[in-house]
Amino acid sequence: MTCAPALYEATVRHVRVEPVRNAFYDTYYWLVDLDDPPRPPRPLRALAGFRAADHAVPDDGAPAGADGGTAALRAYLARHGVDLRGGRILMLAHARVLGHVFNPLTVYWCYARDGGPVRVVAEVHNTYGRRHRYLLDVDEWGRAETGKTMYVSPFNAVDGRYRLSLPEPGERLALTVALHREGGLPFTASVHGVRHPATTGSLLRRALRHPLAPLVGALRIRRQGVGLHLRGLPVRPDTHIPAPNRKASTRS
Repeated sequence: MTCAPALYEATVRHVRVEPVRNAFYDTYYWLVDLDDPPRPPRPLRALAGFRAADHAVPDDGAPAGADGGTAALRAYLARHGVDLRGGRILMLAHARVLGHVFNPLTVYWCYARDGGPVRVVAEVHNTYGRRHRYLLDVDEWGRAETGKTMYVSPFNAVDGRYRLSLPEPGERLALTVALHREGGLPFTASVHGVRHPATTGSLLRRALRHPLAPLVGALRIRRQGVGLHLRGLPVRPDTHIPAPNRKASTRS
């Protein structure tokens, strides 16, 4: 099992088939123990905040506890028949930076008490304030497949299947989520990065190199959407009515 906390400086790529589009941007992520999120020195906490309301919030929208969200995620697992028996949960996500946080994808690697892998949870967030968890039974390479059930992009209807590759990060980070439909592969997202220690100096270097990373990422997604629409890609309305499953505001 990978030691945490750690920082991963990464490149995010979005590939669409029509119109041809290959967008990418650089950012950084935290890998943390959900039961024990890091607490940087007080002057740096504005650059790395971990709040229960940002990660693994309860499905019913109730306020998250002060435990960093781990109780809510364990309750979700229990409802699906998964008991970690006190095992560890590692989370890959953006931290809150200067009051802002947005995670298009948060990944949780869930382990039994003896350290053996049990399940992976992929939590997808859209720019409309909703989220959905996919509980995955991955193979030894971290691969899984699941049906798409939440409206994410205004250019993709709620159909098709995701094929995911979510191996636990080590010295390198390599995640892929590909949307498959009959006769085509309309969208693929990937994250590739390199591990860095979660030291004060390392955090400062990442923060200076990628200032306001969560906010910039959210703005890039919106800008990319506007550009695609201006290029003629039609908007597909959200005809899927999800159960109440709302995420906390991305601003403090």
